[in-house]
Amino acid sequence: MKELGGVRCIVTGGAGFLGATLAAALAARGAEVVAVDALLPGTGANHANLDGIRATLVEADLATADLAPIVAGADAIFHLAAHTSHMGSQADPRHDLAQNADATLRLVLAARAAAPTARVVHASTRQLYGRPRALPVAEDHPVDPPDANAVSKWAAEQYWLLENKVHGRPVVSLRLTNCYGPRLRIADAKQTFLGLWIRRVLEGEAFEVWGGEQMRDLAFGEDVAAAFIAALDAQPGAYNLGGSPAVSLRELASALVAANGSGEFRVETFPADRAKIDIGSYVADDRAFRAATGWAPEVTLADGLSRTLAWFRPRLALYV
Repeated sequence: MKELGGVRCIVTGGAGFLGATLAAALAARGAEVVAVDALLPGTGANHANLDGIRATLVEADLATADLAPIVAGADAIFHLAAHTSHMGSQADPRHDLAQNADATLRLVLAARAAAPTARVVHASTRQLYGRPRALPVAEDHPVDPPDANAVSKWAAEQYWLLENKVHGRPVVSLRLTNCYGPRLRIADAKQTFLGLWIRRVLEGEAFEVWGGEQMRDLAFGEDVAAAFIAALDAQPGAYNLGGSPAVSLRELASALVAANGSGEFRVETFPADRAKIDIGSYVADDRAFRAATGWAPEVTLADGLSRTLAWFRPRLALYV
């Protein structure tokens, strides 16, 4: 385990699913953790996500707050705050742009002034690639954003990578596959379809699987947090981050039901509006990141689903 005693770490989106999971991992390694989150309604932010975690919560919106005093003296900045809804981005692309691209640029400029030596790890997305032309997808795959959310996240990533190219700041951007685990937003499908599936099985209701044959290589939250920490020592650049061996959505649904011990699902045709922005199957080629850091996922899909369900059962009222 990499020890981080005394290292001042800023985690934006720190009250969200991955942000809080990362905050917990950093705190366990001795870091001084500042979780920054706007706690906006309708997002994945939840005060309950930080329960029991040794972190200072700063409530601030990256799109409007004075960020320099918040990041001053930081040794590492983990930028996970983002607008994540694909359909929401299509309905209101200017809001999506403000929350992702402009807010990120404000953070970049604040860090340039107040934390000039901080290393940065940025949460990006496999959505940038659009519909894969071949599987698995490596970092040299063409970028072809399928929706407004992917466009704004592409801009956010490029602002950070420019900080490395022009100003020499060490920056790693991790292009994440679908992530899941404790603290995931499960109230609806705004963060990921799997969140809503988890809610449905825990409430004893059937859930819908759209299409069913698309492939995904899901990553467990604690494995992703370990990857963010490992990225502190990686060479600057953009890396794919995958997870467990790929399964079809139909197989994933069956695995979730098996992990819960009960449940039902039905396979439906993709809704027309969502089919237009669906990327089909995705499997990450993340050999570059594994070679650069020695990181590899440790949690199997079956174990991850079981641990996720067990975590949510006593806390369900806090998340729905």
